[in-house]
Amino acid sequence: MTNSAARNIHQGRNIKRFREMLGIKQDALAHEMGEDWSQKKISLLEQKESIEESILKQVAEILQIPVEAIQNFDEEQAVNIISNTVNNSDHATGNSLYSYYPTFNPIDKIVQLYDEKIELYERMLKEKDEMVARLEQLINNK
Repeated sequence: MTNSAARNIHQGRNIKRFREMLGIKQDALAHEMGEDWSQKKISLLEQKESIEESILKQVAEILQIPVEAIQNFDEEQAVNIISNTVNNSDHATGNSLYSYYPTFNPIDKIVQLYDEKIELYERMLKEKDEMVARLEQLINNK
């Protein structure tokens, strides 16, 4: 990777993108990060261009994505690759953009996978809430 490409990668913004794709709020991520974390601290983290390796690893583990995704995702480069792929295939086959029909939409597949993770996350949160309610009930009964 060239230095210019490395400079364009904003790790904090990548954390925000992946967190939002997974439907996870800053508060929820802060809770998973530990007692020292708050929504505001997550917001500040997402503004940092470069983030310490240990924090990247912790966030990646919580989001269940490879740490390399946060370190290397370059939206501009991804858009260029997609644009060049579509444009090159159009010129090669003589097709216009409107007649290009892929056999599947990779974004739909990604969304489906993230939806499944969100459902799992919501079930885990519901179980946690039920456990907290049971514990509160036990405490109140004493």
